[in-house]
Parts: sequence; structure tokens; C-alpha cells
Amino acid sequence: MQENTVQDTLGAFVPGPIIQRAPHSSGPLSGLSFAVKDLFDVAGGVTGCGNPDWAATHEAAKADAWAVDTLLGAGAALTGKTITDEISLGLLGINKFYGTPLNPRAPDRVPGGSSSGSASAVAGGLVDIALGTDSGGSVRTPASFCGICGLRPTHGRISVAGLMTQAPSFDTVGYFTRDALTFGRVGAVLLGEQIRDALPAEIIIAADCFALADEPVRRALRPVVDRLRDAMAITVSPLAEGELPDWARHQRILQRCEFHDTFRDWIDRVNPRFSSEVAGAFADDGRIASSELASATTFREGASKRLDELLDGRRMLCLPTSPILPISRAARLSDMRAAVHRIVDLTGIAGLTGLPQVSLPVATSGSIPVGLSLIGWRGGDAALVAAARTLAREFSIGQFEELA
Repeated sequence: MQENTVQDTLGAFVPGPIIQRAPHSSGPLSGLSFAVKDLFDVAGGVTGCGNPDWAATHEAAKADAWAVDTLLGAGAALTGKTITDEISLGLLGINKFYGTPLNPRAPDRVPGGSSSGSASAVAGGLVDIALGTDSGGSVRTPASFCGICGLRPTHGRISVAGLMTQAPSFDTVGYFTRDALTFGRVGAVLLGEQIRDALPAEIIIAADCFALADEPVRRALRPVVDRLRDAMAITVSPLAEGELPDWARHQRILQRCEFHDTFRDWIDRVNPRFSSEVAGAFADDGRIASSELASATTFREGASKRLDELLDGRRMLCLPTSPILPISRAARLSDMRAAVHRIVDLTGIAGLTGLPQVSLPVATSGSIPVGLSLIGWRGGDAALVAAARTLAREFSIGQFEELA
């Protein structure tokens, strides 16, 4: 293992020595660098999970996480471990102990989380690729806020071996890049499939998802959606049969229960230091009525069935990645809580159902990035990455123009 110092002008990397590793061999990612969220094991280093007391009470990893090993085996060089929201609980990118990474595209606003350092490092050009994790939106949100490409895969599609999971039925390994060409190359490596340029048979514009978004988000995305209408088969339809925020409400119940199961014993033994926001999330010990859990589980099964039938292995769903623009880095705690709830109203769709989603850097509101998402069918990750790359070539949108 090499240890070096990089010019971390963004506050993206975990403080202290920067752990670096040379690639195992040459391969399809030779010449590219990558960073990993501090939830992934890197042999010889402690996986810190965004909290100093977690780092102090856990031993160094004995082996690299599967995703880390796979990128090293494909020729990429590891540049370091990046900051995550505290114990990965958050969607804004704020960490009381290690700092909030800079959003290079909107420096006075949050970068999004919990894969905050990974997104910051990619958006700011410190690395070409970064690994993140996504349970309730932790890749998709920072991808949108920082104006880069981000994938949350189908649940279980990419191995989580060597990852500190927090909510196992939601957790996925995702990644970021700045451009669509690299996005496709990394997807081929992590998915083990060729990425062939193609668009789906049909795209469904989720009308109720757009209705939940603030006007600056809708206004920024409208020209891109209009270009899609002119170029391919488009259907406009509501996603939910009832109230769309119900999807997020049931996700919160299930994810909260799993999150508490993961951390309850450690918290009881260690009595760790937490920010007030994280401490508040654990204040009730995560005890949820069995009837409430049963209702959320039943809802999840129904929502998954509805989307599987709607997408049918050939359609993709189009929606804003986030209903809001990134909030100020100096926002009040109450504003932060409100922002997280708004974000999950949309990110909870793929999280609850376990479907793959890509966020594309297609627009801006003034100078602030606005991401557009496609949700693909279950297991259709390669097709989803291919659709993103094809949109780059055929529509020359956003940062994808360099590939046109």
C-alpha cells in the first residue's frame, strides 16, 4: 500500500494520509484514477464510516472490497478514500467531524450525500471515477447537485462484499464519472457486460414526479424533455396510483428499521459522538410497530410489481433526480431536514423497488446543476448505462457534448 498526499483543494478526502494503490494490471480503465467512499474496505486501512468513534472501534480491513478490487484489476489507480455523511446517514453531504466537501459547480451549496466526497472529487477533477453507495439516494443526489453522471444499480446487481452496509435490502454499489464515455467504460467493468449504444423502446415521462419538483427544476429540465419528445417514443403518465409521497414514507419506515438493526448494538456499547441530526435519528431506538412494518412491506411488494409491469423490460421512466436545487451550505437544521424529506419523495422510488437509476447532468438553473434521471427495468443496468451514453451522442446535452 502506498501513502501519499494529494492536493485536496475540495475537502473531499478523509483527513490524514491519503491511501493510494497502483492498479493490479493493465486493462480497460488503464490511465484512469478513482476514489472510494469511506464505506468500502481497502486492505490495511480502517473503514471509517464517516464517524471517528466508528473508526476507533474497528480494525483495519484484511482485503479490498469487491468493487475496489475490480477497478484495480481493470487498470485504474486508487487515489484515496472520500468523506461520507456520518455513518452514511444523510443526503446533503454534511459531516460534523470531517467537514462538508465542496460542491465545485455550486460552491456556496451542499454537494449532496451521503457519497459527498466521491461526487466532489469527480466533479472537481481530482479523480476520473469514484465509487459511492446508494440506499435512499446517496449517489443520485450528489450526482445531480454536482453536475456529474451517477448510477444506482439494480439491488444486488453489483457485489457489496467488503462494503459497510447500513440497510441491506436497500444498499447498492454505485459510481460517478464526469463524462458519458468513461461512464460506459466503468459500467462495462462493474456490470461485466458490454455497453452497446441504444435507446429504450419507449420513455415514460412521470408526470407526478415532475409535479413534485420546484419550478426552477422543472424549468431547467423542460427543454431536454422537449428534445426527447421530438426524437423518440414518449408517453406522459403518472407513476403512482395514489399519492406519490406514500412511496417515500414506506421507504423511510423500512430503511429506518434496518438502519437501527445495523447500528443499535454498536451505539449501545460505545455511546459514540454524533451530530445532533444523526443523534436525533436514533433517539427512539428504531422501534417500529409490527403492523406498520407489515404495511410498508406489503406496499413495497405492490410498488415493485407495478413498476416491473410498467417498464416490462423495454421502457424507462424519466423524472427529475431531485425535486429541489442543492440548499445552502449554511442552511438551518430545520431547512436541512425539510430538504432531505423532499429529496426522498423522488429518490425513494428506485430505492423502495430496487430498480436501477441513472442521473444525467443535462441542465442548469443559472449556474446550478440540475440532474435528469432514467429508471430502468430490473436487471437492465447495462441498457440504462447504454441509454445514457446514447443520449450523449445523439442529443449532445449538458456535459455530454464532448462526445457528440
